[in-house]
Amino acid sequence: MLQEFPVLRIGVIADPQFALLPPHPTLDRHYARSLEKLSEAVECFNTMPLDVVVVLGDLIDREFENFAPVLAQLDHLRHPRILLPGNHDFAVAPERLTDIHQVLCMPAPYYSQSINGIRLIVTDGNEVSLFAPPEGDPRRIEAQARLAALKAADAVNAMDWNAGMSRRQTEWLAQQLRDAEAAGETVIVLGHYPIYPPSDHNLWQSEEIAGMLAASPATIAYLCGHFHSGNYGLLGGTHFVNFCGMVDTEFDNAFAVLDLYPDRIEIEGFGREQSRRLPL
Repeated sequence: MLQEFPVLRIGVIADPQFALLPPHPTLDRHYARSLEKLSEAVECFNTMPLDVVVVLGDLIDREFENFAPVLAQLDHLRHPRILLPGNHDFAVAPERLTDIHQVLCMPAPYYSQSINGIRLIVTDGNEVSLFAPPEGDPRRIEAQARLAALKAADAVNAMDWNAGMSRRQTEWLAQQLRDAEAAGETVIVLGHYPIYPPSDHNLWQSEEIAGMLAASPATIAYLCGHFHSGNYGLLGGTHFVNFCGMVDTEFDNAFAVLDLYPDRIEIEGFGREQSRRLPL
C-alpha cells in the first residue's frame, strides 16, 4: 500500500528568464510573460503544504534590474525558498557579477542544508565559466582552457553557455556524499546544468559528477534546468530530472511539485512539465 504522506514536498521552477524584451521567435521564448507565469506558480504553491520552493537558475535573461520584479513575485510565497543562479543570471554589468549570490540570498555559492532529515546539496555549476567570475579571475582562464580541450575532443557540450565546477567544489561534493552515507541520510542534489543523460547543455564535467552521484547509495535524485525542453535519465539508483523552462511558449506554463516518499518520488507537472512516478 502506498504511503499517503510524503517525507518532503518541494515546489520546483526552472528558467523563468524574465526580461522586458520582445519574444525570441526561433526559440519560442517569451521573456516578459514570465512574471505572470511566476505569479500563477506561486498562487498554486501557496495552496499546498510545501517544505520549500526551489528555483533552479536563470531567474532573469539579462540585466541586474530584472531581478527585482522576479524576487517581488517570489516574495508572495508562504514557503521557504532556495534560489540558485544559472548562466543568464550573470548577464549583467561587470561590476554586478559579485552581487548575484547575495541578491538570491544564498549563504554561499554552494552549500547543503537538511529539511525533514533529507540533505539538499546546492551545487554551483557556474563556478568555472566565461561569464560568472569577474574579469581577470583565474577561473575564467581555467574555463578558457577547459572549453578549448572539450572542443578539441569534439565534446557535444563544448559550448560557451555551459560551465563547470572547480576541483575544490567536486571534492567538497564527494565529502558531502560520504558524510550523508555515514549518517544514513538521503540526498537530493540541485544544480542548474544537466549532467545526465548526455546533451549539448550538460555541465562540462558532467560524466564525472553523474558517476559520483550514481555511485552514492545516499543520492536519490539530481534536479536541474538549463535545457528548456526538459529531460530525464536513470543512472545507478539516481534519478536525473531536468525540468522544463518556464520562459518557453507564450501561454503554457511549466512548474512542478515533487513529493518524496520512502519508496518513490512523485512529480506532479503543471503546464508543459511532465508528471512522473520514480521508484526508489
